[in-house]
Amino acid sequence: MIERLMLQRVLSGLQEVPAICLLGPRQVGKTTLALAVAERRKSIYLDLESEHDRAKLYDPEAYLSEHFDKLVILDELHRVPGLFPVLRGLIDRARRQGKRAGLYLLLGSTSLGLLRQSGESLAGRVRYLELTPFFVLEPTGASPETLWVRGGFPESLLAASDAQSLRWRLDFIRTYLERDIPQLGPRLPAETLRRFWVMIAHRQGAPLNASEFARSLGMDVRTVNRYLDLLVDLMLVRRLPSWHANVAKRLVKAPRLYIRDSGLLHALLGIGDVEALLAHPIAGASWEGFVIENLAASAPEGTELFFYRTSGGAEVDLLLILPGGERWAVEIKRSLAPRPDRGFYSACEDVRPARRFVVYPGEERFPLSNNIEAIALKDLALELHRYSLRFP
Repeated sequence: MIERLMLQRVLSGLQEVPAICLLGPRQVGKTTLALAVAERRKSIYLDLESEHDRAKLYDPEAYLSEHFDKLVILDELHRVPGLFPVLRGLIDRARRQGKRAGLYLLLGSTSLGLLRQSGESLAGRVRYLELTPFFVLEPTGASPETLWVRGGFPESLLAASDAQSLRWRLDFIRTYLERDIPQLGPRLPAETLRRFWVMIAHRQGAPLNASEFARSLGMDVRTVNRYLDLLVDLMLVRRLPSWHANVAKRLVKAPRLYIRDSGLLHALLGIGDVEALLAHPIAGASWEGFVIENLAASAPEGTELFFYRTSGGAEVDLLLILPGGERWAVEIKRSLAPRPDRGFYSACEDVRPARRFVVYPGEERFPLSNNIEAIALKDLALELHRYSLRFP
């Protein structure tokens, strides 16, 4: 097994809080990570998609009360929606008995239902962590280029060939549309949702224009926003917000949309290998989204992500506001001779970041003008990971 960086965060969290809720898309490796946790602790694992395991929770309070001495791992928790109030009572009872941490590891494929159910009932009792697909700091053995083309889902990244990887991603998309989304959200026409997903892929990194999507799909804006909310809640699409500053300039306020996994983006567009990707007009926007997701996965918990753009063209592709309030401005270039645009210099005067970077696909790190550094993606991800050690 490739050890995920998230493993240590889960293990340390279980020493501090009664429950960890590990969220992430399907097939991202949540169950594998949970079983790795189970190898290190006395545990019991229940797969709630299994009728046999669901039957054990016919009387959940009675069953779970017998296992206060173990870590109980509940996989696909959305399949038993009434479980959260029971967990609240059990956690409070365990606290009165002196057991205040490490009771439950909850796994879910969507933030949609879990957050709605637990917003009040488990407040102060659960810590949420998001498991992303593999990213550049994890020891997969794959090159950054392969990770970019195939994306970070384990079965896709570790496939024997690009063709096999693409087939897996196409099957993954079809399964989400035909099986998973109807289970997790309101009933939506699979073909309409596919068209919407592909439209977002073609506009990777562009500002959200719900009216344009509505016209193309023949529906109202409210329905478009409902579709988009679902894809965001399923952690398949990122809605990157604009950073609003007290500057005397007109700002672009519409959020930017990104397909979060670059491999899924390429599958939606029918791109199967690096040669096809580099010849496609989406390559620059795809690289931008890939960099954003890798930096987001490497950043300390609590980091806020924004972009910044004025109507005059001043722009920061990614503005990271770290837990201590420090701002890092990132320009993303798909060029081996990176040079920031004039708009980046102007935006930095508005944003006043503590550090300024241009991420590019090379390996060397070198200074540019105005305290800007050209840096490889992996090196900047390492910088963020080291910073995260100050904010565990």
